[in-house]
Amino acid sequence: MQRPMQHTPVLLEEAVQALKVRPEGIYLDATYGRGGHTRQILSRLGEGGCLFVLDRDPQAIQVARELQDERMMVIQENFAHLAPVLQAQGLIGRVDGILFDLGVSSPQLFDAQRGFSFLHDGPLDMRMDPTQGHSAAEWLNQAPEQAIADVLWRFGEERFARRIAKAIVSYRATQPLTRTHQLAALISAAVPRHEKHKHAATRSFQAVRIYINDELAAIQQALEAALKALAPAGRLVVISFHSLEDRLVKQFMRQQSVRAGLPPGLPLTEAECQQRQAAPLLRLFGKQRPSKQEIASNPQARSALLRIAERCVAP
Repeated sequence: MQRPMQHTPVLLEEAVQALKVRPEGIYLDATYGRGGHTRQILSRLGEGGCLFVLDRDPQAIQVARELQDERMMVIQENFAHLAPVLQAQGLIGRVDGILFDLGVSSPQLFDAQRGFSFLHDGPLDMRMDPTQGHSAAEWLNQAPEQAIADVLWRFGEERFARRIAKAIVSYRATQPLTRTHQLAALISAAVPRHEKHKHAATRSFQAVRIYINDELAAIQQALEAALKALAPAGRLVVISFHSLEDRLVKQFMRQQSVRAGLPPGLPLTEAECQQRQAAPLLRLFGKQRPSKQEIASNPQARSALLRIAERCVAP
């Protein structure tokens, strides 16, 4: 029996507290999902506050629109396109807090028809927005063996990537890959050594999903747009669930938290150099992980990591 499509937000209180919600502030939940963080933000906003919510998943947008609140504006869009959305809404330099809850949501995983999970048999789709782009099945059935291996290694850090890619190409020569259980069984048979307490298909399914949705490029573009949108002292709060996501977020925040240097050899005095060096744009507040209690009640939280940064106030 398929599990009910429920969603328990991870690091809910910690993330919303990190936003430092002001009653009259302007906020953006860039990954609505099923609205757990959105509801918490709304509970802290006053009548003059405003919350923009974004998601690329049509099902998530449908749920968001059912939450009728005059303080909330719902926008269906990939956060990779956050820059033009913010520009169109006149939000550059005005947003007091932006939240990203990265990765795939529980409803997406539990819905077999979406094709994200190797635990539930369904069409091999994996698209966040099923109306856009190519499905996982379409790509896996036509991509060159080396391209498949590269994706499994780059986005899943799968050490048996070449072996799995070879098995996929061999399998599809006789019949197409169309179902999640087909792919999961194929991967399990191809992998010679299985990790304890982890399904053999975990890394490969993650890799294909990231590639199909171009997730890492989207994160980079979204972070750059978010930085421009933040008001002085505005907060950037990001929840990630695997090392590739967190590495991007960590590197971006660190790069924006140091003073930009000048090329060596310029004929400037020390005072002129200090004046011309760009001030850091972000102040960092470290990272947080879920408590043992949260992980016990919601095992999906075990890999979550929360990072917080604040837009520096101009001198």
